[in-house]
Amino acid sequence: MDITEKAYNKAIEVIEACVHEPGFYASGLKGGYSAVWARDSMITALGASLVDRKFRKPFKASLDLLAKNQTDNGHIPNCVGSYNIERRSDVTFNSIDAPLWFIIGHYVYAAAYNDHSLLEKHKKHIAKAIVWLRYQDPNEDKLIVQQPTNGWMDAFPHKYGRVTHTLALYFAALKMVGNLELARHIKRVMNGEIQKYLDLWDEKLNYYRPWIWKDHAGIKETEDWFDTLANVLSILTSLATHGKAEKIFKHIENKNIDRPYPCKTMWPPIKKGDPEWRDYFEQCDAKTPLHYANAGIWPMIGGFYVAALVRMKKFREAKIELERLAQANMKRLKIRDFKTGYEFNEWLHGGTGQPMGEPYQGWSAGAYIYAYECVKQKRVLYF
Repeated sequence: MDITEKAYNKAIEVIEACVHEPGFYASGLKGGYSAVWARDSMITALGASLVDRKFRKPFKASLDLLAKNQTDNGHIPNCVGSYNIERRSDVTFNSIDAPLWFIIGHYVYAAAYNDHSLLEKHKKHIAKAIVWLRYQDPNEDKLIVQQPTNGWMDAFPHKYGRVTHTLALYFAALKMVGNLELARHIKRVMNGEIQKYLDLWDEKLNYYRPWIWKDHAGIKETEDWFDTLANVLSILTSLATHGKAEKIFKHIENKNIDRPYPCKTMWPPIKKGDPEWRDYFEQCDAKTPLHYANAGIWPMIGGFYVAALVRMKKFREAKIELERLAQANMKRLKIRDFKTGYEFNEWLHGGTGQPMGEPYQGWSAGAYIYAYECVKQKRVLYF
């Protein structure tokens, strides 16, 4: 059995450990992350849904729990559960991608099990989530915007306004619900075909900027570091044109963003004294370059990277990167007082590839199975 098969079997084991009555927990460790996150559970489900019908029940439970806790305004929780005793509530929000993954998750569920009953059951919840997203458009230009710390990377790095990662997911969700006209509009804007002042593609950088906001007499509020997941999702969802996708892959290759394993969160890392630095970065693990979100390696991103290679029919490269992703996921981390190690870490050191995050992560396992199946079937699934 080769490393990709071993990792596949281990990924199933990890997801099994993440299954609880409320749905998919983020970690399979005992007492670890005792809650259901919208983004974590749905990314876990991308892969879990491809393992026969084994994980259908926790997939459905996750969606039911998120729908049950939707606000009157239509917002979907970022997290439901008592994972942190310092939190004042078991239901937390402050996330723009939670409703996006909630919508995407329903269409993945319907496609995976050839069952539209959950879509029908939650159609009002989905409609309210779409309305909530449409209202995140203060400029009425059809591109939703967000405040700092509202995305998956939380407090690091600082990004706000029109964010590529969020807009790529929005584009995917719009296609799934059938709003192709708005989806096409967003694609044209993102690629600079219309409304150039909103264009996130940078011709000099040859990739999508992580975010942009207002233009002050030619001086834009923006940053130019490479957001790996954002750019990879733009390829996976077909938001990026063929030519732009090739340039993104070339940038990843030239900057070794997929080395030693796929993929670093960003490049270059941000250090104290850089223009992008914020004082509050000192309070998180990302304060150290090549750690955590600061150019650390996240196998979850690696899974989407492999799938994006399949999207572009780079089957040979996808197979090679899948093997390297398997190697990353199978690295063992000894934790606490346990003598044995745990695989499928949340993140690894961006330089050495040493596991450093929490192990047995559901979305690391889910993204791996998703990548594995895309490579095996030589097609992108669901998106």
